[in-house]
Amino acid sequence: MFKRLNILVTGGAGYIGSHIVKDLCGLGHSVTVLDNFSLGLHENIDGRVENVVEGDILNTVDLKKAFSFKIDVVFHFAAWKAAGESMTDPAKYAKNNISGTLNLLNEMLVHNVKNIVFSSSAAVYGNPQYLPIDEKHPTNPVNYYGYTKLAIEQNLEWFSKLKGINFAALRYFNATGYDIHGKIKGREQNPANLSPIVMEVLAGERKELKVFGGDYDTADGTCVRDYIHVNDLATAHVKAMDYLLQENENLIVNLGTGKGKSVLDVIKAAEKSTGKKVLYEIVDRRDGDPAKLVASSEVAFKILKWRTQYSDLGSIFSSMKSVYLD
Repeated sequence: MFKRLNILVTGGAGYIGSHIVKDLCGLGHSVTVLDNFSLGLHENIDGRVENVVEGDILNTVDLKKAFSFKIDVVFHFAAWKAAGESMTDPAKYAKNNISGTLNLLNEMLVHNVKNIVFSSSAAVYGNPQYLPIDEKHPTNPVNYYGYTKLAIEQNLEWFSKLKGINFAALRYFNATGYDIHGKIKGREQNPANLSPIVMEVLAGERKELKVFGGDYDTADGTCVRDYIHVNDLATAHVKAMDYLLQENENLIVNLGTGKGKSVLDVIKAAEKSTGKKVLYEIVDRRDGDPAKLVASSEVAFKILKWRTQYSDLGSIFSSMKSVYLD
């Protein structure tokens, strides 16, 4: 029997958050979005959202307002996420990602909210010791952003032990694509991932793409990554919420395809999908870029009964065309 839930989504106007909000509204839940709109877009908030709080997880007054709507479950996406910036401005990342999450958890305790779905990251693993990376892989972040995600996971474990909060931490790799139904059109702000930068080149907004390294130990010499469509991510988040509520136990899972694609694979797929040529230049490697990063999502497949549907490169770029080229 369906139970309509009151759900708070922090960062719900952002790239990933807005896709999860759309799915939650589509399922009939009552959704409250808390976003400071530093990166989120008003236009990406689903029209069925019942409450929008323009505020910040660093501001306890804003949090109290968000929780005044009697929340059952929290989805947490409000974080800074640029790995490079985290290495030059760690205080910014510590304050927002770690301190902000602690504010959120404390407010959950005040209002007796016991379930949280957390947007974690494969950045908690650092350089791979083996592939594909599974959940038993050692966690050793190589950038401060990854450290903040790991620190949040560790705090979630403590709050679970000490205060009975249930959490799902979803560690995903390269989120990409846009809503396959074309309902979310506002572009991700300041993208750092490959596919949106490729699309900006195709749209004439960038002169060319810089490919960092062409001499890796991969089939074509370029880095290999695991790309997952944001609609597939959204489905997994909803399934994680259902798992928490049904099983009353914590969950830490990877979300990926288990299949790596190289930078040149991505470029070729974008060209095939759009009929346009991607101008690119191969330049020196970046520090800290491993040759391959691929996830094992067997745990998510088994426990959540989750499968990717749209994470092939053809579907990814098909979903991006209307956002960047129309």
